[in-house]
Amino acid sequence: MNNLDKLDRQLLNLMQNSFPLTTQPYLDMARKLDISEDEVLTRIQAMKQNGIIRRTGAILDSQKMGFYSTLCACRVEAERIDKVATIINAQKGVTHNYVRDHYYNVWFTLTAPSYDEAREILKDIEQNARIKILIMPALKTYKIKVSLNMGEKNGE
Repeated sequence: MNNLDKLDRQLLNLMQNSFPLTTQPYLDMARKLDISEDEVLTRIQAMKQNGIIRRTGAILDSQKMGFYSTLCACRVEAERIDKVATIINAQKGVTHNYVRDHYYNVWFTLTAPSYDEAREILKDIEQNARIKILIMPALKTYKIKVSLNMGEKNGE
């Protein structure tokens, strides 16, 4: 984050909080920042290459769209974590996958078109990875968004 200048921070705030839903969103952001569209695109590309921006896109409410989503956890021996993570990540419905310092040390989320399809995917993962998965579907959603205030320094 030390390499971000004031303009990068302003651009990140725009992208997080008020991305224009127009035919020329990058030009619209450029006008708000009083820079060229090319500079906006160059800065975004640099932040992607540096791993600051992972992706640009909508966050959809999968449950409202009729999909089933669940948080999953499993215990994996340290020497097998990379192999198991590869098996888990091969499933297109896996959106997050983390190693944690916990008895259940691998945590991931899965979204599928239905409960039955999610169960089949999880059964396949269990068989292929030789693990047992703890399935924890959400009972109620309280928050799914974060907006990082990219003030001039340290979120100020």
